[in-house]
Amino acid sequence: MTKFAAIKGFVFDLDGVITDTSVFHSQAWHQVADKVGVKWDDTLADALKGISRMDSLNLILAKDHKENDFTEEEKVALATEKNDNYLKLVNQMTPANILPGIQAFLEDLKAQGYLLSLASASKNSPLVLKKLGLSDYFTKSVDPASLKHGKPDPEIFRRGAEILNLDPAACIGVEDAAAGVQSINGAGETSIGIGDPQVLAAADINFTDTAQLTLANIKAALD
Repeated sequence: MTKFAAIKGFVFDLDGVITDTSVFHSQAWHQVADKVGVKWDDTLADALKGISRMDSLNLILAKDHKENDFTEEEKVALATEKNDNYLKLVNQMTPANILPGIQAFLEDLKAQGYLLSLASASKNSPLVLKKLGLSDYFTKSVDPASLKHGKPDPEIFRRGAEILNLDPAACIGVEDAAAGVQSINGAGETSIGIGDPQVLAAADINFTDTAQLTLANIKAALD
């Protein structure tokens, strides 16, 4: 593992690390499920996490054997409606939606001269950052449209180091998902996993929540 003194930059995932938009995805899908007459429950909500838009819609329809009740055009229209619902919710976000401790951590990183980039697969991340008032911290972001592979492939985190002109070994990646931690490790960066240490066992450093994310705690874990 890299020594703390060698770290020059931090590459952040967005969802589950800086803010939590998964609740908005759930609300938006819930509206679609109501519309097509499928009963919404927690099991269905969990099954949709991290799954593409069309796959999510097909899972919802399959729950009540409705997958053949709609044409492809109708399915596309429902998926588009979900995204519109989601964006309406995102537009209501404020700095109050920043996860605990993150604002202070970002301020500390900037004050100490660390370089920051965003490695999010979400095309909506610029809007989310703007609503949170954090755009100034992340002037460097990986463009998800430019990627050939999704997480757990290391491409996104490797690119996150590249846009900072840093060697991956001089970067720490911050993630809340197992696939993301795998991506960081594959890129040759030091990985921090936020969440259940058993799920994120592959991370170099584990914190159960974002409030523990401080330079002092990272230094203690690395040295």
